[in-house]
Order: sequence, then C-alpha cells, then structure tokens
Amino acid sequence: MALTRRQVVAGAAVGGGLLVALAVVPRHFPLPTEPGPGEVTFDAWLRIGRDGTITLSVPQLEMGQGVLTVLAQIAAVELGADWRQIAVEMAPVSEIWANIPLAARWVPLWAPLGAPLGAPWLARALGDWPIHRWAQDHRFMDTADGMSVPAYEGAVRAAAAGARAMLAMAAARRWGVAWEQCEVAGGRVLHTGRSLPFGPLAEAAARLTPPNPPVLRPLPAAESPAAFPAGAQPAFPRLDLPAKVDGTWPFAADIRLPGMVFAAIRHAPHGAEASLATHDAARAKGIAGFERLVVGPHWLAAVASHWWAAERALSAIAPHFAVHRPVDSGRIDAALDTAVKRGDAHRVAGAGDAAGVLGDHPQFSARYDMAPALHATLETASATARLRDGRVEIWIATQSPEHTRMAVAEALGVAHRDVLLYPLAAGGSFDARLDTRHAAQVALIAQAVGKPVQLTWSRWQEHVAGLPRAPMAAVVSARADTSGGIAAWRLRAAMPATTREFARRHFDGASARKATAAQDLADPMALDGAVPPYGIAHVAIDHVPVAITLPTGRMRGQGHAMAAFITECFVDEIATALHREPLSFRMAMLEADPRLAQCLQRVSALAGWNGGQDGSGAGLACHRMGGVAAGGCIAAIATARRSEQGVRVDRITAVADIGRIINADIARQQIEGGLIYGIGLAIGASTGFVQGLPTNGRLGQLNLPVLGDCPEVEVELIASSADPFDPGELGVAVAAPAIANALFSATGLRFRRLPLSSDE
Repeated sequence: MALTRRQVVAGAAVGGGLLVALAVVPRHFPLPTEPGPGEVTFDAWLRIGRDGTITLSVPQLEMGQGVLTVLAQIAAVELGADWRQIAVEMAPVSEIWANIPLAARWVPLWAPLGAPLGAPWLARALGDWPIHRWAQDHRFMDTADGMSVPAYEGAVRAAAAGARAMLAMAAARRWGVAWEQCEVAGGRVLHTGRSLPFGPLAEAAARLTPPNPPVLRPLPAAESPAAFPAGAQPAFPRLDLPAKVDGTWPFAADIRLPGMVFAAIRHAPHGAEASLATHDAARAKGIAGFERLVVGPHWLAAVASHWWAAERALSAIAPHFAVHRPVDSGRIDAALDTAVKRGDAHRVAGAGDAAGVLGDHPQFSARYDMAPALHATLETASATARLRDGRVEIWIATQSPEHTRMAVAEALGVAHRDVLLYPLAAGGSFDARLDTRHAAQVALIAQAVGKPVQLTWSRWQEHVAGLPRAPMAAVVSARADTSGGIAAWRLRAAMPATTREFARRHFDGASARKATAAQDLADPMALDGAVPPYGIAHVAIDHVPVAITLPTGRMRGQGHAMAAFITECFVDEIATALHREPLSFRMAMLEADPRLAQCLQRVSALAGWNGGQDGSGAGLACHRMGGVAAGGCIAAIATARRSEQGVRVDRITAVADIGRIINADIARQQIEGGLIYGIGLAIGASTGFVQGLPTNGRLGQLNLPVLGDCPEVEVELIASSADPFDPGELGVAVAAPAIANALFSATGLRFRRLPLSSDE
C-alpha cells in the first residue's frame, strides 16, 4: 500500500526513540460556528444572509493591525462581493484555523530538543506534515510575527472561490445556463443583462457542491501604491474604524454581565521568590462598594461593586510582599556587563572566518546597551469570567486563545473542554497579550466570589507585572577590506534567552518566575535580524546568555529592533571612520540585495538626502526582515536634534518593499505606526527596577512621543511582485538607528544606548 504524508504520524517514543505509526483515517473537524437567523453556512469561513450580508470568521486577534479588514478584503475580491455587505467576526477556537506558518517558525520553541522534527531524513520524508498535525492538535491560532496573511490567505481565497461557484451554480439553474458562463461582481451573479443578488441565492447555493479544487480568480487581492497614494480614499476602508470612532467598538473592559462585580489587583515585585507577607483587610471595610479580598499566587485582589472602589480598597490595605533577592537594575547591569566581557558565548549564526580576519585587535569596535522596554499599550490587561452550569466563560483579548483556555482550566482544575472563550479585539498589544496570567487570575477570583467578575490591571500594575523586552549589552567589531567595504563582522550580545523563557511560559505552562530558569540557555531567536544585510564574507553572531531574574517577554520589533540599532549605527561609525558617505557605503555592499538597495535609493531622493553633512541632523538606516526574495525591507531618513526637552525628531521619511500589497492604506498605517512606536523605543519606553518594582509607573514617565511631539512622517511603498510581507514591525526596527545617526549628524556625538535620552 502506498502511503501519503497524511497517513504517517511521528512522535517521540519512550526512551527518546522514534515511534512511527499509521493513521489511515482522514481527520474531520466539526464546524465551529452556527448560522444566525436568516443565514446559511458555506463552510467554516463564510456565512451569507438572506439580506446579502456576508460574514467572515477571522481566527486572529485584531489589535490595531487591520487583520479583520485585510482578510475580509481577500475574501471580498475572490468572492466578487460588495464591500458594503461584508461583516467580520472574531472566530472561536478550532482546529480548522490552525496557524501553520507560525507553528513552523516556532518549532524550536514547542519542540526544543528537535526530535522528532529535527531529524533531517524525517523532515525530507514527511515535509511539514508533523507541524500541521501539532498545530491542529493544539488548536494553535496564535497571532504573532506577521503570519496572518501567509497562514490564511490561501484558505480564505479557497472558501470564497467555492462560495462564488456555488452562487453562480444557483443562479445558472434558474436561468438554464452553464454556471461557468456567469460572472460574479458587486455582490451579484451576472449573465447577459440578467443579475441576481447573493441573498436570494444563498440558501439554494449552500446545498450545492463546489468544484474541487476551487476555481480561483487569476489574480489575488492587490493594490498598486501609485493608485492609492497617502491621503487617497481607500477602496477597502477599515471595517473597525467607524465603531472605534463613535465608541461602540467593544474592548475587554467594556463587557457587562448581570450581577457582575469588579476586581483590582496588586502583584508581588519581581524577585527569585515572593509571597504575600502582611495586609490589613480591616482598612477597606469603610469603602463603599467593597466586598472582599481574594489571595492568589503572588497577588492580592480586591472585589467591589465598581473598579474604583476595588482599587481604593487595595490602596488602603497597602499589601506588603516578602521578596527574596528582588530585581535591581544595578545587579542587572552588572550581570550583563560581566557576561558581555567574560561570559561563555554560543555561535548562533556565522559565515567564513570572522575571528581569523578580525584578529585580537579589531580595526573597529563599539559597545551598545539597551534598557528593559515596556509595551505601553493603550488598553491595560482586562478580562471577564463567569462560572455557571459547570462551565467557565472568559471574555478576553488574547493573541493565544487556546493557551488562554488551558491556563484557565489549569488554574481552576477543570476540564479543558469546559472553558468557553469569547475573543475580543485589543487596544494595542505589541505582543503583551501573549501573556495569559490575567485570564487565570480573573477565573480564580470569579470562582472565589461566586459571581461574574471583571479584572482590570491598573497602569501601575501593568508595569509591575508586565514582561518587558529584555535588556542587552553587546560588543560589535569589524574590519574593512581593501576596497573600502567591510571584510569581517562579529557581534557578541549578552542578554537573557528571552524566547526560550517565553516558550517555557507559553508551551510548558511555567509561571513567569519559574520560566526565568531558561534565561541562561542559548537562544538564536533572540538575535533574529542580527546578521547584517550587507555582503560581508566573514560574519560571527554570538549569544551570551545571562540570567537576570527579571522575567522578560516578546515585544513589537522583536530581536530585529535591537539588532538593527546596533548594525546601522555601527555601519555609520565605520563609514565615518573611512571617510565614506553613509549612503554610498551601504549601496556598495548591497549587490546581492537589489530590493533593499532600491529602498535606499528611493528614500534618499524622497528625503533630499545630503549625506548628513554640515550638521544637518539627518540620519540614515535600513533593514531587512526575512529572505532577500521573500522578505520585507525598509530604508528611512530621520531629521533629529537635541533640545531642552530632550531628543526631538522633526521628520522621518521611509520607503518599504513589502511584496504584493493587499491594502495600501493599512500597509502605510502599519509602517507609520511602527515608526512612531520605534521613536518611543528610541527616546523612552524604558524603566529601571528597585526592590523588584519598576521606577516608572505611569505612561507620563516613559517619555513617549505625544501628538505634539510626533514628526512629519512620509511613507512610500514600492510596487513588488514578491509574496506579501507584514509591514507592522519594519518601521519599529529602523526608527532608532535612523534617529541615532541623525543625532550624530547634529551633534557630532555617537549615541550607543537605548533609550537615546540616557546619553549625553
């Protein structure tokens, strides 16, 4: 019997051996959504109502990036729908919507030992089938790393194409013609002057069988950036925008249930161990609306009839936590300093013989330091829980719905199947909503009080309990070649193994404190983007893992934002030392990357680049994410200066190549937003720690750019035939180095610390 990939199951056997079994029965999953009144279901993705409304289920968190609109646009174009009839809903958890590309990218996290997926012969034999199986078995629907379009465009197009064919078949039967002769456009089926809208056809169409494989349109959804310049009316305006403007868009803190109470919380400071030591509950008894306290692992919550009463009660009680070896910025800095100088390094990427070419005394060398950075989301962590009829209901904005359900089930000791999650959109995330702790907390509180409960972290508690971007200390060295380029490059970066730590929390269910035990492991993913995009023959990228006790997490830009700051600032230093103009110096090393070279050429013309000479305050930076052919790239020129208020950015111009553009307006928004977020990381967004607590507890203390501080931003998109690349993190990566290089032009000083305002 010939075996297909679908019929082979691989797993780890007892003792570390390989177990190969056969699964000859195809897998079938129940439809996760039911049609509403007047609707018919076409598949897991699409429902069409008698009124012509088309509802698309979107299995990703909408957190401002526009994923609801982009996936709906893909469906509308393939289906031939009228955009005014498109509706979206965030999908419930289901195996059907597994995020396969993200699961493939995160294989080192959920299969850290590399077995069985790491066996080369098995990978050749099975391809990506084990990843499919794992993602489905774990209902892996995480939203991260810009994988939404790669994960779901094909499935959405196939579903829409199938529905289009079925609608055409239903109309063709009425007209007595071949369905292939019908056109579908504007929400109607058309044939020789006759037309029928989707609504009256939906019920009959849903009973038909679509072609297999689906008949796709010749071209996928795409927009020309020239046809939709900045400020132009979009062809597919954001679906969530009207409700967000008038205030009717529901966020997690907007949920209201009958009999619901509200909870505020205090978290223990960061340290090796912490426990609740003392608190005086009697101090809260006189506060109107206060009901009771709930003690949890490393936290204390107050429950009241409204949130402010709960918050006031905790302030009056003033709980004290006993903390063993509390986190302190001085100890973090000392650990990073020792590690970058003398710690054991792990080679995570390399080519050639960098050590041999650099020798014991590199021609160029510099050190870069970065402080912990906070997410600073507009909406703090919030969730609502209700226990009834043996089930737990959770209303929450989460990037990881299935892991959230698992965290709740484990916290309450209930069956996983008894946790029902209602997904909501987030008011920003920047990967903060990969954290599931507040879901477990609100479930425990609801269990304790026997009522529906809404828990909302205050801004102070968001900073106390948040998982900041890891700090880093790095030394980078280089040597020029005889032609004036760079011959060798070595980066030695000391930082905790932040993605290994994330994996312990996310996939193994470890607490934030216990997961820090992984901080001293080698972590190649922590240094994503550290290999320079230039043609350098000899490269060595070394990670020096260091345990700092402070729990760390993922953040928008990831390792690319840290690596781009080091690479682009140091390349500028080398260009200056060699008396080379920064743009031409870079261009000479980009022969193998024409897309990034084109971004540099276009941005220099757009911004009127003058080489940053004569103290103009102009700085240049570029970066690539992913491969040369299939990734995305960006170049930016910033104009910045020092003032009495600190660093001021007056203008930033960027040109990006993100492959095929699906929605030009949203792509531009994402790059603009990334640039502003990157400015925040460049001049602020950081905190120190004393006795386990952050020194900055309010947004106003983070030196984030307010509207009056935001520079003039200009973004140009390059038309490209490459696969679509998510633009959300490109701007974050390139902003800080462009600003730092601009400050050198303005002041003659090099800024090698983040945030930049910490340098003089």
